[in-house]
Amino acid sequence: MTKDTILSLLRQSPGEFVSGEVIRQAAGVSRAAVSKAVAVLRQEGHEIESVTNRGYRLISLADSLRPEELRQRLTGHHIGQEIVCLPTIDSTNNEIKRRAVSGSVDGLVILADQQTGGRGRRGRSFVSPAGKGLYLSAALKPYCPLERVSSLTAWTAVALCDAIEQVCGVRPGIKWPNDLVLQDKKLCGVLTEMELEAETGSLGYVIIGIGINLRQNEADFGPGVAPTAISLQQALGRAPDRTELAAAVLLSLDKLYRDFPERAQGYLERFRRDCLTLCRPVRVLYPGGTREGTAVDITEDFGLTVRWPDGTVEAVTSGEVSVRGLYGYV
Repeated sequence: MTKDTILSLLRQSPGEFVSGEVIRQAAGVSRAAVSKAVAVLRQEGHEIESVTNRGYRLISLADSLRPEELRQRLTGHHIGQEIVCLPTIDSTNNEIKRRAVSGSVDGLVILADQQTGGRGRRGRSFVSPAGKGLYLSAALKPYCPLERVSSLTAWTAVALCDAIEQVCGVRPGIKWPNDLVLQDKKLCGVLTEMELEAETGSLGYVIIGIGINLRQNEADFGPGVAPTAISLQQALGRAPDRTELAAAVLLSLDKLYRDFPERAQGYLERFRRDCLTLCRPVRVLYPGGTREGTAVDITEDFGLTVRWPDGTVEAVTSGEVSVRGLYGYV
């Protein structure tokens, strides 16, 4: 599309003017068509300056997802071989489930500008206001023993740390088992859901749902969530371009898909390094009650080893329990 070509050219020359003739030749259209395409880009929220005899200069990008650019960056990759961007949806995870009814979803990515029913672990809601975050789900079908699939949520946390560090220059920590944390507050949540084939009980597909807080403020989070949540805008004073971050996340997930499950040791080492829960007092929430101890290690299958006050230790898994910090979110 002409406007995508123009936007790409302007982004390749940050702060500089690109002549209308150069743009015309690159896009293979008339000067009038260039002017019309620039007008469309401005309507989409991109700030573009035009000066006679100098051309066009990109001042700022609209804070919107650019599907065509995402598709170009992910050409040849398994994750993102099909990308769907929606303005509003109940849940990107739910949308993948609906599409799975009529065919294979392996490699499908759903992104939304807003979720009206975003979910986290154990049925908790995930606040997903329009234009404030990056909300996406990716479907994959790993070929491995079923018992290995549960570790994908921890692998995803490591992959997301990689992506955010690449784009933002800061590496979040991880609150076991999968929340990303900055300044001891939740930056990102991950919800991994597994669907089994009814006839055989074998794995049908896995959905990795991700919500990253980009531009929220305290009012966006609300009084119940604001004390324990943070956005990149709040933490860094700026929020990254959503398309750039989305591309980094999806490329990192694609690498995860290629690595899983054979390269577990590398992900385990990085998870242990990034895990902020370790060496801290925690409250472990069981279905029938709670118990307090100290988190001391991560097991080979990404469980959490807890030392109780009597000196005994126990390895717990995210499917069995929930963990809370005694002195704050972490």
